[in-house]
Amino acid sequence: MPSVQNNLVRDASGALGDLGTLIPLGLGAIGLAGLAPVPVLAGFAVFYIATGLYYRLPVPVQPMKAVAALLLTTEVSSNSLVASGVLIGAILLVLGSTGWINKAARLIPRSVLSGLQLGLGLMLATMSFGLMATSLPVGIVTLAMLGMTLKLLPHWPAALIGLVGAVAVGTLLGAPGLMLPVAESVVFSLPELPGVDDVQKAVSSLVLPQLALTLTNAVVLTALVVGDYFGEQSHRVTPARLSVSTGLANLLMVPLGALPMCHGAGGVAAHYRFGARTGMAPVLLGTGLLLVAFLPGGLAMIAAIPMAGLGALLFVAAVELAFSKRLWTAKPSCWPVIAITALVTLWIDPFFGVLAGVASETVRAAWMRGRKLAVKQ
Repeated sequence: MPSVQNNLVRDASGALGDLGTLIPLGLGAIGLAGLAPVPVLAGFAVFYIATGLYYRLPVPVQPMKAVAALLLTTEVSSNSLVASGVLIGAILLVLGSTGWINKAARLIPRSVLSGLQLGLGLMLATMSFGLMATSLPVGIVTLAMLGMTLKLLPHWPAALIGLVGAVAVGTLLGAPGLMLPVAESVVFSLPELPGVDDVQKAVSSLVLPQLALTLTNAVVLTALVVGDYFGEQSHRVTPARLSVSTGLANLLMVPLGALPMCHGAGGVAAHYRFGARTGMAPVLLGTGLLLVAFLPGGLAMIAAIPMAGLGALLFVAAVELAFSKRLWTAKPSCWPVIAITALVTLWIDPFFGVLAGVASETVRAAWMRGRKLAVKQ
């Protein structure tokens, strides 16, 4: 019984590990872009619970980062948002159900995937610095609490301890949190059907950038990272299944007002680093999000968490993702490929990072073959 309780505590702590991504992007869309709170939170909740029950492992659910970023920085209509979610969902469903995504995944060399993982980790770290900069003392204190708990008390719920500490210090210092709407009304209201212009805008500004990120990070790399952590337990977590689950979630939930959603390798690292080991972690987080969505005062409770504290959580997850075992065991001849992939991913985006990585891996493989021929002669 004590071991069961301990596992539940660890899963509960691990469930909170990915809040550094979920809250700034997901709830930022509510506070800054004016999306209805209940449909957005309920969408994440339902997808999280379904993910935990199906995969039985701490597979994360996250806002689609390219869509969320454009939503927060540019004017995107609700109709274009719906069109983007439905189009991306349909494409992913086709790629997953036909198995084409598995074939594409096998074409990407492991050195390129290692570089992609490093680059995405660096991207998350950059984002975490921006969040911690909103209140540097809160960020430093939270990061120190997380580090000491993970190092000295590995069986304690580090994420929960860090968040409680962040709220306490943030309250004393008046650190900023998210600006969220006071009214928690707005149940599920069906938006208007997207028109031709909405679809065109969605394809050019939302669908194409997001698909590149989703296929690389949320599908191929997520399956790889879950396999690294859980071995044979991860047999259900394949690129095809991740593609199908993401496609179905967006096709069903986005038309009801949810934000376009996906899985993510960084979220896997975050949940795992803070203790999650089973599908109970996603179920617990999904249940918590349902309570936040429908109970009075739920949004206010989330808004009380300082942005800097979330940044500290995100930084720990970024380090876990970037510096994987695969990176340290890579052959020296693969290091240039890893570096090129990571840098292009960081400076441009993951899609071009993969293209640059595949090109450099092709050059590396040809050079290695040339060396072997020279030695034989």
